[in-house]
Parts: sequence; structure tokens; C-alpha cells
Amino acid sequence: MARDKSAQKEPGRFKQMWQVFQMTRRYDPSAQWLMLLGFLAPVVVTIVLALWLSEGNGLTMALWIIAGVLAGLLLVLIILGRRAERAAYSQIDGQPGAVGAVLRSGLRGSWIGNEMPVAVNGKTQDAVYRAVGRGGVVLIGEGDAGRVERMLKDEERKVSRVLPNVPIRLLTVGHGEGSVELHRLSAALRKTKRSLTKPEVQAVSNRLNSLQSSLPIPKGIDPMKARAQRGRMR
Repeated sequence: MARDKSAQKEPGRFKQMWQVFQMTRRYDPSAQWLMLLGFLAPVVVTIVLALWLSEGNGLTMALWIIAGVLAGLLLVLIILGRRAERAAYSQIDGQPGAVGAVLRSGLRGSWIGNEMPVAVNGKTQDAVYRAVGRGGVVLIGEGDAGRVERMLKDEERKVSRVLPNVPIRLLTVGHGEGSVELHRLSAALRKTKRSLTKPEVQAVSNRLNSLQSSLPIPKGIDPMKARAQRGRMR
């Protein structure tokens, strides 16, 4: 009975999408105009094509217009998803554990990342995270770029001793020159030049995890939880 009640209280799909849209619009006002443009553009194009190619056939015109509406709705959902993710990350940007949140829920493809840092400064809360993918090993600094540079170099030496033939790249998340903004971190990882196969990615990740000692550090912030108060998009 309790389970039935909780199921009844859970918001429906459309209500969840509306809540996500409201949250996104609050943090990113331009999102609604991009969504409107994304919907209207294919509709206008298909109407023009329908008038040009249908030769007065009403059924053909209707099919063209329906196709345009469906394409517009698809673009709206794509734009909403990307803008909602960016808005969610903007809420945790600059907080300790934000990089871990991206590595936990924002990675795509064959990339493997841990929400727990591999190195941390207890005084400044600067941290270094690690991701492994087709581009090799990427060490990601969170905190002041000047302070985390030494931490990144130390971790680079450790990884290179264990995996001398695997390419290693260093990144710093932030808003300064040479840094990568939080919401662009996943894209930056995907742009790395591929040098490993998928089986090698898993082998490298397992090798590094087996050598990494556990650290008593709180888990990273989950961006899905950060926007749970206004609803979650599934």
C-alpha cells in the first residue's frame, strides 16, 4: 500500500519535463528562445517544401507538416536536455566535488571516471581527479590553477611510472585562461586524440584503481540531486 501511494505521488513524465524547463529557464533565460527557434525552423522548412513539392496534394502537404512538427519537437528535447545539464552544472560550479559529479554522470562513450579524487589538499580542498578513455589518462585539477599544478605534476609522475606507454593529459577546471569550464569538461575529454582501444581502456582503468588507496573524502556533488528540488528529467 505504501508503495502504491509513493507511485501515485511521483510526478508524471510531462510534469517532470515542465519542472526541468522551469529550472533551466530560471538559470538560462536564452534556452526558451533557442527551443522556440529549434521548433519553428524545421516546421517552416517543411511547409516551404510541402508547398513546393506536394503539387496541391493535401495528404502530401499534411505529411510534410507533420514531419516538420516531429522534427521540431525532437530538436526542442535535445536543446532542453543540453541546456538543463548546463544549468545544473552551473549550480555546483566552483564547489568542491563538482568535477566528481561530472565524471560520475556526465561522461559519454568509453570514458571511465571516478567521483572520488585521487589526490586532495585538506587545507585548500584542491583536488585531482582521473578519467580514462580512448585518449589515454586525463588528470583533472579542481581548484586554483596555480595551486593544483604541482598536484597534477605529482600524479602525472605516479601514473607514468605505472603506465609509461599510455599518454597522459592534464586539465584544470575553472574560468581562467587555459582552464576548461565545468560544463565543457565532457566535451574536452571526447576531443582528446584516440590512442587506446576499448579493452585497453578497461585494462588501464583496472590497473590504476588497483593501485589507488582509498581516501576519506566526501563524495562529489551529484548534479541530478542538485536540481531534484525542481524535478528531475529522465
